[in-house]
Amino acid sequence: MTLKSLIWRGLFVAAIGLAAFLLYRIFRQYSASEILDSFANIPVQSLLLATLAAAGSYICLTGFDFLAVRSLGKQLAYRQVALASFVSLSLGHNIGFAGLSSGAFRYRFYSRWGLSTEDVAKIVLFCGITVGLGLVTLGALALIVNASDAAPLLRLSEGSARLSGAALLLAPLTYVAASGLVRARLHLWRWSVELPPLPIAICQVAIGTVNFLFVSACLHALLSAFAEVAFLRSVTAFVLANSAILATHVPGGLGVLETTVRHVVPDAATIGALIAFRAIYFVLPLMLGTGLLLISEFAPRKGQSRKDGKTVMRPPSEARSG
Repeated sequence: MTLKSLIWRGLFVAAIGLAAFLLYRIFRQYSASEILDSFANIPVQSLLLATLAAAGSYICLTGFDFLAVRSLGKQLAYRQVALASFVSLSLGHNIGFAGLSSGAFRYRFYSRWGLSTEDVAKIVLFCGITVGLGLVTLGALALIVNASDAAPLLRLSEGSARLSGAALLLAPLTYVAASGLVRARLHLWRWSVELPPLPIAICQVAIGTVNFLFVSACLHALLSAFAEVAFLRSVTAFVLANSAILATHVPGGLGVLETTVRHVVPDAATIGALIAFRAIYFVLPLMLGTGLLLISEFAPRKGQSRKDGKTVMRPPSEARSG
């Protein structure tokens, strides 16, 4: 094993430990009985719907990476991209600064498959833009359609909230229009950026918006188990909370999610729903992602075998026959 591999594995173990510690900080404010009661009071159907919605979100997130890889003209199988995306984001969501933390994990995977550091940086940027497009689009629609819930939190009148939503909607529309009309590279200071083709830009807006709809649906399924909550109110609560989380880079949205959701949905027993939401959307993916990361790091890869505790490369012909 090379020194570089040892360093990478040490960093990954440290990252997993940090994510676990941050989750502990989030959940330590609740007693064991509160956590158990939260799940006991939620119907199995609601838990199942929330889990399916969370799965839908993470599938959408793999689509972010897949579109990014295709925009670079690279040919990687979807299963490879999905593995890199899920592992990176399941840990990145819990560590905080998801763009940077997930970027390190992405580099580990994509560099194995022939992508350069610049390629990985472009993938991270592409995914960050897709997140922004989805959040802005859904946020704009929430402000326009559900201004009555959004306006008090933003300290705006309902008319101003709707006007703000319409203004925000111009951002994704401008991005799509620019992708269709501008083919030259854009130069921003030292950076040189080329907009994706029009079909990919449209897919970015669509899949980014659907991703946040899935996360909102996960939260809604759990809130609805405790009180009558309109779906649009759940969407508004999550979009505003996630905007604050992205602005502050708080790991796992520690405290931000609770404060925002309670403000928008004050009549629901939000504590139990939020505990369950964190467990389903953060803890469960973290456990799965950690397992996949450990397998990818420590299990012999194709073309390798283990002898006397050491990893030994096998010739391609031998690997195929043996």
